[in-house]
Amino acid sequence: MQELEIIKPDDWHVHFREGSILKAVVPETSRHFARAIVMPNLSPPILEGADASIYQKEIMDAIPENDEFSPFMTLYLTENTNCKNLEDSFKNGLIFAAKLYPAGATTNSDSGVKNIKNIMPILEKMSEIGMPLLIHGEVTNKEIDIFDREKVFIENNLEFLCKELPDLKITLEHITTKDAVSYIKQGNKNLAASITPHHLALNRNSIFLNGIKPHNYCLPILKREVHRKALVEAAISGNSKFFLGTDTAPHFKKDKESECGCAGVFNATYCMSILAEIFDQNKSLNNIERFTSLNGSNHYSLQPNSKKIKLVKRTYPINFMDRIEVEKDSIVVFKPDFPVFWEIV
Repeated sequence: MQELEIIKPDDWHVHFREGSILKAVVPETSRHFARAIVMPNLSPPILEGADASIYQKEIMDAIPENDEFSPFMTLYLTENTNCKNLEDSFKNGLIFAAKLYPAGATTNSDSGVKNIKNIMPILEKMSEIGMPLLIHGEVTNKEIDIFDREKVFIENNLEFLCKELPDLKITLEHITTKDAVSYIKQGNKNLAASITPHHLALNRNSIFLNGIKPHNYCLPILKREVHRKALVEAAISGNSKFFLGTDTAPHFKKDKESECGCAGVFNATYCMSILAEIFDQNKSLNNIERFTSLNGSNHYSLQPNSKKIKLVKRTYPINFMDRIEVEKDSIVVFKPDFPVFWEIV
């Protein structure tokens, strides 16, 4: 049996939703993570610091008493975002970062940005005050193939932003392609990327093999195996530009399996176990602490957590729970298509 002790990790991209879902899923994150950046794409979205403060209290109320966990709040950027409120909210500690959703890119993103040039004054202010920009990096043009949307966003939008605002701290979130890996590696010191456990574990066959698998459907969508391998290589390398952002995204089972199923994978429950298995399979357990606990805090100019967690490799695989019951429905828990032997103790 093997044991591994690492600094307690952070999740730099999480969706908690609202109401009964929030109460059910917050403990799944707070159990294993010390901090998390919380996404603002609610309905209606988090548009001002006061909204973020109310939402943060709802999250804090859902944290179990024995868990020490800090949610970092974000604002949802629109072409009408009040620059003064954004600046004041950041300086007063109500928000940690702002999120850029291209309009229509994912769940509850219809109020997002249609033209990045229309928010340049806001981004210039963010660069000036040191406020991080989090990006869902996909174009939404109907003529662009869904599997190419990230690559085209990098070429058409991210390159422009990095050249115009080199001092702006940017996170290209949940990257999915070797193109993104290459661009991040070559980018300026203020550009980094988060990677999810499901994009490390699965390729696009996992959505379509032997019928449609709606619970593996996410945005950005899973890509070819060559891209998955590039993500794994980036994660296990120890390169400080890559870190964990789970993009854990709960939806009711009935909504995922409906005629128009929604995008999102709920992976919080076994995230660290899955990552340990992937790093172990690639003989890179020595770098898992960098990916989960150090690189993200370094990018965001934060101190690493003081507490630690222990991972233990069992002689038999974990028996994953299938779902979390919520009211009269449930949330399906993500499981990869390979056995996982590591667990947190």
